Amino acid sequence: MNQNDKAQFEWWVREDLGYVNGRLHFDGRDLLSLAHEAKTPTFVYSTARIRANLERLHRALADTAVPYHIYYALKANRFLPLVSFLRFSGLCGIDACSPGEVLLARQVGFAEDEISFTGTSLANEDLDLLQRHPGVWVNLDSISAIRRLGQRCHGRDIGLRINPQIGAGYNPLLEYAGEQTTKFGIYREQFPEALAIANQFGLTVKTLHFHIGSGFQQRHLPKVAQVLAQVDWFLQQCTAEQCASVTTLDVGGGLGVPLTAVDEPLNLAEWAGILADYARPRGLTICIEPGDYVVKDAGVLLTQVNTVEQKRDKLFVGINAGFGLQNLHAYYRLPFAITPLLAPTTSHRQTVTIAGHINEALDLFAEDIPLPPLAEGDYLAILNVGGYGSANSSAHCLRGEFSEYLL
Repeated sequence: MNQNDKAQFEWWVREDLGYVNGRLHFDGRDLLSLAHEAKTPTFVYSTARIRANLERLHRALADTAVPYHIYYALKANRFLPLVSFLRFSGLCGIDACSPGEVLLARQVGFAEDEISFTGTSLANEDLDLLQRHPGVWVNLDSISAIRRLGQRCHGRDIGLRINPQIGAGYNPLLEYAGEQTTKFGIYREQFPEALAIANQFGLTVKTLHFHIGSGFQQRHLPKVAQVLAQVDWFLQQCTAEQCASVTTLDVGGGLGVPLTAVDEPLNLAEWAGILADYARPRGLTICIEPGDYVVKDAGVLLTQVNTVEQKRDKLFVGINAGFGLQNLHAYYRLPFAITPLLAPTTSHRQTVTIAGHINEALDLFAEDIPLPPLAEGDYLAILNVGGYGSANSSAHCLRGEFSEYLL
């Protein structure tokens, strides 16, 4: 394969991921050997890559000299050995969105003050658990939740999740705060009432929180500055209220990684600089809640080809995994990088559609992508699946079997 082919088809190659002696290696491990040992489908995660991703975030934020905290969004991947690794790394706290996630974080050793909770449509039982964990930070996204938490936790410091009405993500399906009204956050017209109810129960608003979407990339950086301009309106309202003394800006998660050869990686220094330029003159601490960014490119899914068959104008390659294990293409149309575990011996490529084994029409992993000729029995790696794979898994059609390995 010449260099042009490598740039086009193997754009994802990096120091810890690529072919060694014709076999795909990840974090020093021969993935074909692992596929034979573990059977497929299996997720494989690299602790070295997870650490590198977190350390990259720390460097970018530390260089701004603005105080900051990093909370890993547990919903992205809750594989217990992986979460335990994060605990002992000391590189992050936990961002939880449910009582179960709070308890899991506590069970692996995270202290209450290392956990930030931001949930939605909260039941009374959810709020009861938060009452039992007074050290857990809570961001609330509805007037109802403010009232009901206030009844249980009079005088508690809280954060409010706001909706700046500007979204950004891999695509519009993953924007959480755009023009379309969403369930997330408190809008401008609700905000005075939210502050009034907080004041009624002696709750002090210390944090403003927002989350604009999943997967914003370099091209979206101008939107970050636009969002901060909207945040300023909310901050000014807080300044005028006795119940508010905002010291922290929580910018949520959503940082994206390249998914195709043409995606420009997010410039973390530029991103951190935009946040710092806003936070520094206002005396604010920055909190971020990366989940997918931490684990996405630290995970691969190993599968085996079971069917290669032409049907009319499409060449289908069937594999022994389905959208019950990784649904980001089926639900959100995200592209996957897919490659054989054995290096191609030819530059020839066929246009194929990778189909899962679930009896649903949307059970596809990729559509009309170029891959080398494949045969039944070959093994494939689906890349960039460390987040929202096993954590989202289901046993639909009783096809939910998989394993997970931490390198």
